[in-house]
Amino acid sequence: MTALPVIIGMGGINAAGRTSFHQGYRRIVLNNLDTQARQETFLGLATLMNLVSLVNGQLQDLQGNTVEQSDIEARFGEQIIAGTLIRKIEKEHFDVDATPWQQKMTLTASDESAIVFETRRRDLPSPVPASWQVEELENKKVKVTIAAQFDIKHDSTRDNPIKSAGQLPTGFDPSLMYNSRYQPRGLQATIFAATDAIKSTGLDWQHIMNSVEPDKIGTYSASVIGQMDDKGLGGLVKARQQGDRVSTKQLALGLNTMSTDFINAYVTGNVGTTFSTSGACATFLYNLRAAVNDIQAGRTRVAIVASVECAITPEVVEGFGNMSALANIEGLRRLDNLSNDDEPDYRKSSRPFGENCGFTLGEGAQVAILMDDALALELGADILGCVPDVFVNADGVKKSITSPGPGNYITMAKSAALATSLLGKEALQQRSFILAHGSSTPQNRVTESLIYHKVAQTFAIDNWKVAAPKAYVGHTIAPASGDQLAMALGVFAHNIMPGITTIDKVAKDVHNQYLDIRTEHYQCEDMDIAFINSKGFGGNNATATVLSPMVTMKMLAKRHGSAVMDAYALSNQTVTAAQTNYQQQADLGQYELIYRFGDGMIDEDEIVISDTDMHIPGFDKAIAFSKTNPYQDMF
Repeated sequence: MTALPVIIGMGGINAAGRTSFHQGYRRIVLNNLDTQARQETFLGLATLMNLVSLVNGQLQDLQGNTVEQSDIEARFGEQIIAGTLIRKIEKEHFDVDATPWQQKMTLTASDESAIVFETRRRDLPSPVPASWQVEELENKKVKVTIAAQFDIKHDSTRDNPIKSAGQLPTGFDPSLMYNSRYQPRGLQATIFAATDAIKSTGLDWQHIMNSVEPDKIGTYSASVIGQMDDKGLGGLVKARQQGDRVSTKQLALGLNTMSTDFINAYVTGNVGTTFSTSGACATFLYNLRAAVNDIQAGRTRVAIVASVECAITPEVVEGFGNMSALANIEGLRRLDNLSNDDEPDYRKSSRPFGENCGFTLGEGAQVAILMDDALALELGADILGCVPDVFVNADGVKKSITSPGPGNYITMAKSAALATSLLGKEALQQRSFILAHGSSTPQNRVTESLIYHKVAQTFAIDNWKVAAPKAYVGHTIAPASGDQLAMALGVFAHNIMPGITTIDKVAKDVHNQYLDIRTEHYQCEDMDIAFINSKGFGGNNATATVLSPMVTMKMLAKRHGSAVMDAYALSNQTVTAAQTNYQQQADLGQYELIYRFGDGMIDEDEIVISDTDMHIPGFDKAIAFSKTNPYQDMF
């Protein structure tokens, strides 16, 4: 009997806000929420953005004035809306109107005399160029005479054509929530996301760890670009060019595997599986696939699946921009028939399946927690859905590494076929929807829509609902599919299908005969199936089939019977109460991030090993050694 991987918690952060309890999703569909959900969303964002804080049991603004929850939208609504989703890049990252760079110059004397200047001896280059004549002066200074040309670089700025990104909410600063020790922004976001995910389960983490063997817990996570700000690889590669020293932390903390390591070492204390794989835009799904496969095989019973990317830096933006991959100011002006003096609507930089000119970079961290079905029921975990499988396929031979290929046809068709085999054709045709890769490039809108068109035609699907999270949070690269999963869970919970409100109409070259791509959010019936699709750079294609909580509960009842489900319902009451408490605390900004720096370190001298098992200090259960010969037929 194959274990079913069920989702019991999800947390994180992106341009829309916090992931747990669908806050980010609700920010996207804000105008379609009822009054209570809308107020909760504004409250949670106001505290997240440090506009309002809880002081002595009262909400207060930055000036110390008391604020009522019902007044937050009126007082801070415009600021909250302006400081979330895609927007003009804020100076916290860099100044897009005056981006620092080094201007090259060749100096030549303007008459027959040489170039002469004075400087400190220690500032001379090594070795001194042969054309330089150096004369010693007092106070350790020298006079330099150059008879030839002289090449220099000097500080300058340029007007960056890429001006928008899906940034974390304005004012959100995870470094202030724990002792962040000069860590890169992506790793700070990882600590926040992992804490948010764990607390969203309503389960005590130590209780979870003591419920299974220590080696049956796994962390599956990665970045793609790595930690590229000044505290990570970004600072490492440019330190010497700027005359600075490389720090002891930049290389290690900059690695793209570091989100996995941080979750293990500082949040969960995991000693089980640790796994990192990168697959461009499909990275989250690659790690999800590994977790799903391990749960199905019984190797893992609890899986933390994560991805993080915080790469809104001048270097990364320029790299993507020079590939003509990003939406720039000239392209946006052209699309909207604006003059060279007009400012585009940066909120609408990302336009999946509409007339577009490139994708918009985003930043974020997403963490999902999965369990096998038996353990989830035993612990009374809340069920957000399940992941029966994730399919990954490459593109084969191609001329350009960035060009499309057949791999995504395979992953989408396999996912649709799996859904049909599980729930039947009617569920696929009537109650499934797609969370599209939707990168907002002219090529993607054609090639991805053609895949959906052909799969829909094959499985007789008409008006296949399509949503595209990148329209709102940008392309976060590694965690992009995590953003899609978060939106899918929001749809399951709220029955509001996000339209693509950043476009006025679907582009003429989009193959939408069988697709339902709308420009407004709308109410939908209960959905059974979500397809999380990634059509990735370099042929990294992946599609996950995700089933709704309602369908998942029916599957669990069928497998485990009424007695188990009745016991589960009782234990779930405590979990639900704990979830409600955390949601209330999080909305009030009371996060209390988990950061176990040196807390609970294992004394290796106390590890007890026998020929049958191993006992690790701090864990109730032992790690059992297998005595089964998997190659019995060969001996």
